[in-house]
Amino acid sequence: MAKNPKAAKNRRPTTRRPRAAASSADIEDLASPSGCRAAVGPTTAAAAVRAELLRWYDANRRDLPWRRATEPPAGCGRGHGEEQRAYAVWVSEVMLQQTRVPVVVDYYSRWMARWPTVDSLAAATQEEVNEMWAGLGYYRRARFLLEGAKQIVEKGKFPRTASALREVRGIGDYTAGAIASIAFNEVVPVVDGNVVRVISRLYAIPDNPKESSTVKRFWQLTGELVDPSRPGDFNQAMMELGATLCSKTKPGCSQCPVSSHCQALALSNQNASVKVTDYPRVVPKAKPRSDFAAVCVVQIAQCLDECIADATGNDNLFLLIKRPEEGLLAGLWEFPSVLVNEGKTDALNRRKEMDKYLKQLLGINVKRRSSVILREDVGQHVHIFSHIRLTMFVELMILNLKDDGDELCMEGQDSSKLRFIDENAVDSMGLTSGIRKVYNMVKAFKEKRLKEQSQVPTRKSRRLK
Repeated sequence: MAKNPKAAKNRRPTTRRPRAAASSADIEDLASPSGCRAAVGPTTAAAAVRAELLRWYDANRRDLPWRRATEPPAGCGRGHGEEQRAYAVWVSEVMLQQTRVPVVVDYYSRWMARWPTVDSLAAATQEEVNEMWAGLGYYRRARFLLEGAKQIVEKGKFPRTASALREVRGIGDYTAGAIASIAFNEVVPVVDGNVVRVISRLYAIPDNPKESSTVKRFWQLTGELVDPSRPGDFNQAMMELGATLCSKTKPGCSQCPVSSHCQALALSNQNASVKVTDYPRVVPKAKPRSDFAAVCVVQIAQCLDECIADATGNDNLFLLIKRPEEGLLAGLWEFPSVLVNEGKTDALNRRKEMDKYLKQLLGINVKRRSSVILREDVGQHVHIFSHIRLTMFVELMILNLKDDGDELCMEGQDSSKLRFIDENAVDSMGLTSGIRKVYNMVKAFKEKRLKEQSQVPTRKSRRLK
């Protein structure tokens, strides 16, 4: 499915900037403005924040499986506890990007049961990884995990510093800092959305958190705070605080271990018009562009008559197409899909575009090599990506081929990107949530038709050309 070059323009933020505290770039300013607990000096202020935050974390941290990882299972390759924990941290941190913890726990447990070490992951195929990842979204993360694992195994050792980890495919500043500090005790900071929220409030930073200069400042301030003896625990404590007490809309300031150092809280106590939730500054997201796609679920019913197929047995096959190796949902399998213009989403234009696409895809004229048992619209499904609102117009086309499906694939322009699979394989395959929804829509549609046919036995489906 080709990309639509049209994209929505970003709007300039118009959110009113809250009253700013005095600018600060050092830990020395953590104890001001008035209303925060006085500090004896900069070293004492930093030490107090570290001690209070770590004390809270030790008593309140969540029991998460990746925090318990130390040694790999017996006989599973690398035996170093630090490297095993590094692998566990890596997998969990990648999964946690844009995904809630309760969801990740189940995926992480299944992942580690199948690939308990970086060596075992490196031996996996991309399709196996995609199947395991199905439903988590942002599939490029899974691709980078596999590519990174292969790179690490090829070099023969797990990188142990943030700078070395950044050389691994798909590992950026945040993931490198998390692995290096948590697994190898390197004194480096970690800055994610939770940490940005905590730092923004500690320092009452009113600036746009997306601007490069502000991002650089977050890293600098967090780096100055990192506990030199327990950097990994400190970084996890900062993230834990942001994920729990220091939430976006309902911060639990009365329970916060570092509230007495928080400049945003001090400002809100002094001025009723200022709220802790003013920090960090809310930046309006760019409106996602709207795309429209015709999606055709092609079912090959080689041994059926001209009644609607019940989709049972291996003689009933579905056509899947592999997406390009770059771009949105790279390398994943889907039903034939083609983008259409917003003004041409009617059935006639959609089918015209789909027929052209299938002819180009298979290298033959499908109508000359098959009879169309049924072709009907099933419905619409809207799938939201981070930057795209995709409306899919779904149709079902059941064909009775005159030739074998495998032979038809071989005549296509690139048979490695085409696949005919039976329904059992579709049910167990790791499809994206959007494509899985499309498939479930088709199943429900066919079940409804079968029910209607059972009530009127003499009625036959009309053939749609």
